Amino acid sequence: MNESSGATFWKAIDEVLARPVAVHTFSPDFERQHEVVIAARAASRLTDPRLTQVFDAADEDGVAYVVSEWVSGESLLDLLSAGPLEAERGAALVAEAAEAIAHAHEHGLAHLNLTPNRLMWTSGNTVKVLGVGVDAAILDAAEGLTEEERAQADAEGLGRLLYAALTGHWPSPDDDCGLPEAPVDDAHYCTPRQVTAGVPNYLDTITSRILGLRKSVEPMDSPMEVAEALAEVPRPAPASVSTLPPAVELRSEPVDTIGRPPMPPMIHRPAPRRSPALSRFVLTVVVLLAMVVVGVGAWTLGKSLGTEPAVPTAAPSATAGEEGQAAGKPVEVKIAGATGFDPLGDGEERNELAALAIDGSATTDWHSETYGGPDFGRLKEGVGLLLDLGKETRLTQAVIDFGASGGTVELRTGASPEPDGLKTFLTRENVSGKVTFDLNGSSPTRYLLVWFTELPPHNNGFRTMIRDVKLMGVKE
Repeated sequence: MNESSGATFWKAIDEVLARPVAVHTFSPDFERQHEVVIAARAASRLTDPRLTQVFDAADEDGVAYVVSEWVSGESLLDLLSAGPLEAERGAALVAEAAEAIAHAHEHGLAHLNLTPNRLMWTSGNTVKVLGVGVDAAILDAAEGLTEEERAQADAEGLGRLLYAALTGHWPSPDDDCGLPEAPVDDAHYCTPRQVTAGVPNYLDTITSRILGLRKSVEPMDSPMEVAEALAEVPRPAPASVSTLPPAVELRSEPVDTIGRPPMPPMIHRPAPRRSPALSRFVLTVVVLLAMVVVGVGAWTLGKSLGTEPAVPTAAPSATAGEEGQAAGKPVEVKIAGATGFDPLGDGEERNELAALAIDGSATTDWHSETYGGPDFGRLKEGVGLLLDLGKETRLTQAVIDFGASGGTVELRTGASPEPDGLKTFLTRENVSGKVTFDLNGSSPTRYLLVWFTELPPHNNGFRTMIRDVKLMGVKE
């Protein structure tokens, strides 16, 4: 978008608060003034600090404008000028953006123009996403799209940003975003690992899932799913840079509506801090050396006086004490197998995906079939995931990652995989994200059934999911 389209972007000064602001103005023949102002007012009610704040928006007497936060810093496009980012740093920026976009979608707003110059690393060392709501209204991008289609479009936009951060290329021929188009292999875009050496496999898998680069994995279709997949990415903070002096004048020439402000020099990551474990190790070595010196000195002095005092003996190490108690401490329980469990239906529930819930990866999942209602369309009372522990084990804890699915779940235990042999130990409603279940007090069990009795909404139906399961038990 540029001046000729009827929308112009300015940098100006708020004279009351003496701060720079961004101002959109529109020519009288710009047909979407009203829609842009409505979107801007809706965006002003968003509370995620990673979204640019809208201060004012009006459409009066044929004059429309939007006043919002002026963001100083570097865009992803600037950061990529020297080549791809360090993989986890780039993924961390996109993870922050995904969480912010997911927040916007929860309040009915989409972006639909996620390009590298809309993702900023600010001079205050924070992430900012420019243009939520407003960009879509200016570009008329949301016209005729359903809520699910808008969510999928922004998920794909986040996937392209992640691809760009990892490779320095843009996986689309349609967008003039300032980056070279991604290379193609056999009529499909190459995966990040094919383009850039050293990209971690899990980030390659996440990117491929979002963009559908691999036919063998199910793509992600919402910003929330992208945010959840990137939730475990470390969030390193680059070192501070001096804040740029604010401009005090209105720009004499307009800039592109979807353009960016001038950026400061590249921000670098700080040196890693010494870990607490390493510090404790060094301190222990120093103390032991001191004890040896004192002991030798005492022995020498005693010998010269005709006596030989005993050398002090170090206290037993914590490790030795822990080994003595190992039999009573919780340890991680290895899960022997998993089965999609549907004893009230056809006997199995997406069993081909069951192993994905115990593979240790948050980027894969087991999920149920899609039903017509939260009560399984009145076809059955529940479905679940049956976990085989291989032998009877006294469990103490279960940590289950449900993603953003929700729903009501029961944990059932028993020595037999038959429904009558599995007894309900606890029930939890509205589960989502990682949930920790306390299983202390449960009897030794061979099987643990994660049993869903109510399904959450998913797209146009109802289904649930499990991304990962971790079990703890007592070593007998």
